[in-house]
Amino acid sequence: MKQTQSKAQRQANPGADKRVRNTGAVVARTGFSDLWHSWLGHHRQVALESIRRFFAAPMASAMTALVIAIALALPAALQLGLANFQRAVAGWDGQPQVSVFLHKSARDAAVESFAAKLRSDPAIAEVTYISPEEALAEFEQASGLGDVLAGLDANPLPAVLLLRPRDAYNSDKLQALVENLRQQALTDSVVLDLAWVQRLTQLTELGQRLSAGLALLLALGVVLVVVNTIRLHIESRREEILVVKLVGGTNAFVRRPFLYSGLCYGFFGGLLAWLLLLGGVLLLSGPIAGLSSSYGSNYILKGPGFSYFVGLSAGAALLGLLGAWLATTRHIRAIEPT
Repeated sequence: MKQTQSKAQRQANPGADKRVRNTGAVVARTGFSDLWHSWLGHHRQVALESIRRFFAAPMASAMTALVIAIALALPAALQLGLANFQRAVAGWDGQPQVSVFLHKSARDAAVESFAAKLRSDPAIAEVTYISPEEALAEFEQASGLGDVLAGLDANPLPAVLLLRPRDAYNSDKLQALVENLRQQALTDSVVLDLAWVQRLTQLTELGQRLSAGLALLLALGVVLVVVNTIRLHIESRREEILVVKLVGGTNAFVRRPFLYSGLCYGFFGGLLAWLLLLGGVLLLSGPIAGLSSSYGSNYILKGPGFSYFVGLSAGAALLGLLGAWLATTRHIRAIEPT
């Protein structure tokens, strides 16, 4: 009787049985939002666990981070020193000047117009006019031949324009400026000593290349340090990895905590490297300020700022991530349950 009644009810409402059969599928269906939040939650959990493990063994973690910091601080210190050297040279009073000797027949109005044109040139920072009388007075004072020069019928010295280029340490731009000045109608000759400028440029380029080469070598050293450290972590957690793989954990799932550990080692190594640089600048700033003041300069050594900290820490974290990825790619695949 009950079976007959139930059959009659199903015939009367055929959609009810279909809804009942689909109930399990509706409940088990997982949306993209749930997967996304689950993925983010696992990353957050793994990141916090990696930081906790990092500070759980302070001595071992500090030693590894200090090795990374020393490897990063050496090229960073060289690069910072080059930047400070360029700042010091840029503010030096002995930077090159271009001496433009004018024709003796040039009129004052034409000379003033030519000087005004040069002052409006964006490649020239400063223009100083020296009249023939001022040039003769300076020559008499410097040479001590005032009595001889007083017997001359006319002043043999021409008017001179002293130009201070805006980009004084680019030999190509200086040479182009000199060639342009030589083509002017009022110009008799142009004098520029490019030898020491070219030497300074070559020395700066040599320092930059040495810094880049040292940075590449020591970055490789950082990656190898992280690879070895993560490999030891993998071996110490071999049993845990086997259990996770037995219950269906993928290589990507197992790899994730070690990648975050590599990020931790790299980031804290970069932080220590920045602190080492900051301490070195604080130690040297006093003597360098005293030395510069003895030469009449107010030069101050510039330390690594916040942007330097961000770049150093981010670069070190990426190196740590690369080392961890190399270590896990090789060793986790080799650990398989039998």
